[in-house]
Amino acid sequence: MTELFEKPPGESAPGEKPAIHPALKFTLEIGPLILFFLANAKAGIFWATGTFMVATFVALSVSYALTRHLPLMPVVSGIVVLIFGGLTLWLQNETFIKVKPTIIYALFGATLIGGLFFGKSLLGYVFDAVFTLTAEGWRKLTLRWGVFFLAMAGVNEFVWRLFSTDFWVSFKLFGFMPLTFLFAIAQMRLLARYDASPKPAAKGEE
Repeated sequence: MTELFEKPPGESAPGEKPAIHPALKFTLEIGPLILFFLANAKAGIFWATGTFMVATFVALSVSYALTRHLPLMPVVSGIVVLIFGGLTLWLQNETFIKVKPTIIYALFGATLIGGLFFGKSLLGYVFDAVFTLTAEGWRKLTLRWGVFFLAMAGVNEFVWRLFSTDFWVSFKLFGFMPLTFLFAIAQMRLLARYDASPKPAAKGEE
């Protein structure tokens, strides 16, 4: 199992959190969505909801077992999944699981933008960020992600209200994930422009 961790050269700093290999991290993030999609295709939305709840709990448990740490965003998302998934199964009403993404996206969007009004760039806490930016870079990136999350909340409302349950389930996997990935890639120029990480000294300056 040790090959699943990214080991930097040299000795780790005291208190440093072990990092999960990107491939495993991606699997833990997208795995519950894939199972949700497959279970819905086979047995319908209620079986899919139960499967999604169990898969989310397992993914969080594996992540914690490997790192002894859970980032804020997956924890909040997991709690909302369990609450609204439970309501879906208990009341046999699929509306609860459908509005779950709206609530998560709106919550994070409002939190990020609200923090800016108080002079706080909260993105690092939401994403458990490992990169270093200038204060201006954090403000701009936080605003962009805040607006993006609010837009995604609106998209979810549009899709689940106007299209079938099967289409909405498919859109969760093949719509939201690619949109989030593309948006993240589009922020690379900003990350490079406002990078504040220490630069290695030139040979002549050593």
